[in-house]
Amino acid sequence: MHLAAVVLAAGSGTRFAGPLPKLLTPIDGEPMVVGAVRAALGAALAETIVVSGAVELGPALDAAGLAGRVTVVHNDRWADGQATSLAVAIAAADHADLDAVVVGLGDQPGIDSEAWRRVATADPDAAIVVATYAGRRRNPVRLGRQIWPELPSEGDEGARVLLRRRPDLVVEVGCPGEPDDVDTLEDLERWS
Repeated sequence: MHLAAVVLAAGSGTRFAGPLPKLLTPIDGEPMVVGAVRAALGAALAETIVVSGAVELGPALDAAGLAGRVTVVHNDRWADGQATSLAVAIAAADHADLDAVVVGLGDQPGIDSEAWRRVATADPDAAIVVATYAGRRRNPVRLGRQIWPELPSEGDEGARVLLRRRPDLVVEVGCPGEPDDVDTLEDLERWS
């Protein structure tokens, strides 16, 4: 299969009260989003797409030497919810004639390349593959081209809607890592 990793990083992080935008806040010496993009790149898929929006990510990716290794697409409607960012990513993947996307978030520093790889390489016939951590479904999630038309294009839920509506299409794969998001300064303290 011809797959892309997709890092959704368009939100403004309204619950995060730090001095920098959430995605640009350092974890282990580099912006949080850079770590997420490195993990996605580590899966060595055909392409890596980063969806930006509220925060300009280009300078951080460039400073980390990643700008030439990823395709950055901008979601002008980022404030309308995560589904709009997923729709932008799917449009980019469709334009690149990809078979599937493996979607993760820019604010989950505990998800490494192994999780991306496991989801990407699990059951090639599955329409949806979701990572699990200690039995809990989280990101990344692989979405096959055949189900792209069923994904929501509005609202603050992306693939979760489809996972609930079409459980018959879902394959779970156990992954290592810590899938919690960084949404607040308190969340960030766990990674410091």
